[in-house]
Amino acid sequence: MALEHALLVSLTERAGSGYELARRFDKSIGYFWSATHQQIYRVLKRMEESGWLNSESVTQEGRPDKKVYAVSAAGRAELARWIAEPSDTSTPRNELAVKIRAAAYGDIGALRTEVARHRDEHAQRLEVYRLIEKRDFPAPDQLSGTALHQYLVLRAGVRVEAGFVEWCDEVLHALHPPATAPRADRPTEKGETRR
Repeated sequence: MALEHALLVSLTERAGSGYELARRFDKSIGYFWSATHQQIYRVLKRMEESGWLNSESVTQEGRPDKKVYAVSAAGRAELARWIAEPSDTSTPRNELAVKIRAAAYGDIGALRTEVARHRDEHAQRLEVYRLIEKRDFPAPDQLSGTALHQYLVLRAGVRVEAGFVEWCDEVLHALHPPATAPRADRPTEKGETRR
């Protein structure tokens, strides 16, 4: 997927300026496809030059004029073409999984710390997704159209993050140093020596 397609999706849902689009992107599609504000502005210009977007200059009082973008007929045709195109099904790279595979050759404690860090970040993202779900989709069984589609993508995010947190918990449990078993010659609570 090119950034252009992610922007077409967002602008099809609602026209907006580059600034508005960048802010919306950060709060929605940005969870699944990252881009800097500078990248968004560059791509918007290129999309307009390609005829995928129309723009209108809007005068603002006390601020510079803003350019509001909307998807053109050519942009809608490109979006429809892209939606129908097969998506890449390759396995995403996961550096943490490779590190876990190599655990026997490194510092297990440092690896556990790294797994815990990943777990915490994914747990935070999961919490954000669940808050969005509760706030924006309180009655999912009543959704249709764009709202249903947005909800389905959010549910994918919830499931991915929940699965990743669960996997990290499993890894942390498995990599935890085993508890020391009592040795036969260790003193008992009464000071006697076991044999």
